[in-house]
Amino acid sequence: MRHPTRKRGIVITVVLLVLLAAIGAALLIRAKAPPEAARLLPESDAIVYFQLKTLRTATHFDQQPLTRSADFAHFIAATGIEPERDIDYAAFALHHMSDPRGPNGPVAYSEVFIGRFDGERLANYLASMATAKENYAGHDVYTVPVEGRALRVAQLGYDTVVASNMPTAEQIHSMLDRWRASALGTPGSSLLSRRYSDVPVLSQAWGIGHIGLPFAENGKITLLGLELPVPSDTELVASVRYEGKVQLRVKEFAPSEQDAATTVEGMNTMLNLAKGLAGATQQQDASAVAMRQILDSAKVEQDKSSAELTASASVDQLRALTTSAPSTK
Repeated sequence: MRHPTRKRGIVITVVLLVLLAAIGAALLIRAKAPPEAARLLPESDAIVYFQLKTLRTATHFDQQPLTRSADFAHFIAATGIEPERDIDYAAFALHHMSDPRGPNGPVAYSEVFIGRFDGERLANYLASMATAKENYAGHDVYTVPVEGRALRVAQLGYDTVVASNMPTAEQIHSMLDRWRASALGTPGSSLLSRRYSDVPVLSQAWGIGHIGLPFAENGKITLLGLELPVPSDTELVASVRYEGKVQLRVKEFAPSEQDAATTVEGMNTMLNLAKGLAGATQQQDASAVAMRQILDSAKVEQDKSSAELTASASVDQLRALTTSAPSTK
């Protein structure tokens, strides 16, 4: 006959194992699920996400001196919000505008910020700056003029702010609807559902979709004066992940294997040119050395109808790139 105490011990052990398995499964699902800030975003052509809390800890970018405009300095004084210090997570939806020379420019943005905000001070500031105000889904939506555009802003809870500078209120209404429906239980936009699985797990920053839109000129992506060998409507997945070193990956989903091969050939040509120029320079300062080392780590490869660029950099190398050269007096 089995002793009752021993039987209870077996039952307790089994229950604990089941609970641990359930917790582990929940954590795994959460790790693979899109972050809340991204799930709140409306339908768009691209999504860019930053886990600023982790990046801030790794790089201390919040301690770098910044030059602020008068308007931005007024915003900080009025609200107490210093973005580089107080925002932990940020997600941006990029919306392609049909008329790039129109009043809204080539790209419009919808934004979600999660962090630490003084809700009352922010509301007072928005009310003082707003040209219009509406109440939608139980939230005040303020329209504030910013750089010639109408920026709609609303607070969701004590730690979340959403905004959009699209010409109509449709996008910010969509974000308020997603919040009301509980973003945790929804997959987010169709783009997020389709492409987030291609983002490496635990990436601290990533972008999916037509993320080249802000750099598009004449149908091509132009970066630092260089025209990349991919059209502006190319669907990309870019990610930054810290694993002892910062790992960068940019993956193009090309229409065909031949298109992917063309991209790889063009990118390798540009990469070899950049390496040659970096190697030829006589500069020996930390920034130049770091750039050469990062370029040496970069490579471009093809996998069927996709092309992939990878590179790595240490935190010290990134700091060297972002450190201003000493001023001469």
